[in-house]
Amino acid sequence: MRIGMIGLGRMGANMVRRLLQGGHECVAYDHTAGNVKAVAAYGARGASTAAELVKALTPPRVVWIMVPAGVVDSVIRDLAPLLGKGDVLIDGGNSNYRDDIRRAAELRARGIHYLDVGTSGGVLGFEQGYCLMIGGPPEAVALVEPALATLAPGGRAPAAAGSAASLAAAAMGYLHCGPSGAGHFVKMVHNGIEYGLMAAYAEGLNLLAHADAGRTAGAVDAETAPLADPQFYQYQLDLAAITEVWRHGSIISSRLLDLTAAALASDGELASFAGHVADSGEGRWTVEAAIEVGVPAPVLSAALYARFESRGQAEFANKLLSAMRLGFGGHIERGP
Repeated sequence: MRIGMIGLGRMGANMVRRLLQGGHECVAYDHTAGNVKAVAAYGARGASTAAELVKALTPPRVVWIMVPAGVVDSVIRDLAPLLGKGDVLIDGGNSNYRDDIRRAAELRARGIHYLDVGTSGGVLGFEQGYCLMIGGPPEAVALVEPALATLAPGGRAPAAAGSAASLAAAAMGYLHCGPSGAGHFVKMVHNGIEYGLMAAYAEGLNLLAHADAGRTAGAVDAETAPLADPQFYQYQLDLAAITEVWRHGSIISSRLLDLTAAALASDGELASFAGHVADSGEGRWTVEAAIEVGVPAPVLSAALYARFESRGQAEFANKLLSAMRLGFGGHIERGP
């Protein structure tokens, strides 16, 4: 295929490289000229404007955008007049699925197909492939399936004839999940689960990090609950080694654990991190969807709120707790 890629950040640039490696032709554009130059060095055809990119494609044209969710509408607004009937526009970022439904309807009126593709793989995707969750019309999916198959971990379409909505395609790492919005809906829940998994690893390892609490004398006063049995908390554990052993044969092994083990092996104290954890929106949307349809999601919700707390959003609430304790019991705040 010949495919246009707009947005050459960490993922977009590596996706271009993987497509090129798979034998496809890529025309690439980014508002940062240096990013265009970088992918051109791998064999992509660089474009200095979106209009130039579209002009370099052959109908039916396929344009994939990998930009932040907040600018997708403005990019589509610029692209739509340049595209024609039968062309395909793909949003591979982390858009809200509700926006996809609206965009698909607007572009359908122009005869343009719109696909929402939830893309997972991060910076490891170039070598290991990207898990792709696709929403939109089947005819558009069929048109771009060669590129989807190349980007996915399997690197090719299934050997047996079938569709992108089949288990065979899923086994290769890409799946047509349903109509417009379905791809990003599935990716939204995927990211909500990711939040929960990350929080579980973080909480468990934090407990292991404090398994030596009995080795130090705690405060003895009316404000501090004493450690009842310090003899049971005398362990100084090697977290790098523990996460490494969990990677081999453990039921909780995962790619997230691989990354955790690598980080701890590099710096056991994680001194280069402040612990302020961002959320890009998908966890919030997952919790909102759970509330709207009445599905309990306490783990995913708690993981989202933990991220809020990591950024100091609980500081005022904690001050209020101290103020109330002082008011009703004369309790003086202790330092950390």
